[in-house]
Amino acid sequence: MKTLYKSSLLSPDSTEGFQAIKLSADKGAASNWSVKSYTLRGGLQEGVQVVEVNNGKLTFAILPTRGMGIWKGQCGDISLGWDSPVKDPVNPAFINLQDRGGLGWLKGFNEWFVRCGLNSMGAPGMDTVLDYSGNEFDVPLTLHGNIANVPARAVSVEITDEAIIVKGEVDETMMFGPALRLNTEIRTEFGSGKMTIIDTVTNLGNNPQEHEMLYHINYGAPLLEKGSRMIAPFKQVAPRDSRSAASIDTFDAYGAPQSGFVEQVYKYELAGKRGSRETMTMLRNGTGDKASLLRFTLKDFPCFTLWKNTAGMADGYVTGLEPATSYPNSRRFEREKGRVITLAGGESRTTTLSIETLDTKKAIKAAEAEIKTLQKTAKAKVHRQPLSSFSD
Repeated sequence: MKTLYKSSLLSPDSTEGFQAIKLSADKGAASNWSVKSYTLRGGLQEGVQVVEVNNGKLTFAILPTRGMGIWKGQCGDISLGWDSPVKDPVNPAFINLQDRGGLGWLKGFNEWFVRCGLNSMGAPGMDTVLDYSGNEFDVPLTLHGNIANVPARAVSVEITDEAIIVKGEVDETMMFGPALRLNTEIRTEFGSGKMTIIDTVTNLGNNPQEHEMLYHINYGAPLLEKGSRMIAPFKQVAPRDSRSAASIDTFDAYGAPQSGFVEQVYKYELAGKRGSRETMTMLRNGTGDKASLLRFTLKDFPCFTLWKNTAGMADGYVTGLEPATSYPNSRRFEREKGRVITLAGGESRTTTLSIETLDTKKAIKAAEAEIKTLQKTAKAKVHRQPLSSFSD
């Protein structure tokens, strides 16, 4: 792979700030790719940085200001993302994560792909930490952690003869507390409907620190519609609560937008290939000609959660596919279940996930057949009531 172009858009060593660029393929090139960066203005999006990538087939917009999340995408006539009541990307300067009892994260929630973490990523609640004197005390943790509301400190773009690569570095650090760094690489090959996200989280400190990560990957129309299904190989699945349990017979299916709908959540133990532990999940539309396929390993993300919020369109008609290091419960609960990762001083952990848009029935049927093959490695069990090991 040969590097054709490489540039820093943002650097902590520079006084120039975020750089605006426009790059595109040479006339007559095999793929009509482009990359541009710009800064949004007006309202709550004021100052939000955007890196827009177009590989000739797939387009997506990365938000360095919001932890290197991905705002939205487009692949042919398939929109990727959802229509949130939060209409614009919100600058973290306007968000108080403690709002509404720790639910302030929701005031900026409108991305297609958003990370939850790095030190915690679940439901709001109290947890015990050490203060600067080494004494235990209780602190409130907010919904889904901090990383989505931390601006990147470094951003770069690289064009090779095969792909477009955007890299970012985001620090979640404090004195007398966690010092974690996210280095991300988001790459896509020319003319492909796929992108790959490679994340490395490093404990910058000398002392062990806890780490959780969840990818909140969100879809509305046209992938989400009446008759859509979420297809995955699994060992077991259980509802989070009694409301979810009431609809357990349709846990993997979707209805039309419904005013007054209250979210439903289902927690999975997925099945994967023997040895490599590779697995996949897919959201397929009702007619079976549009889908989004996620690939990852159970070593990287051993837990998977399905979030269903098929409310009225104005209230957020959306579903979330959520591979994670643990389940999105309180960190205290997840620690008790042995699912919270501890990184030693200087230790790093790298994960890889790919998202591919499928736009033919043939490709979707091939993915379904692959999932069926994975399902043969495990007997699927559907629990009709919440499991005490999955939900607090």
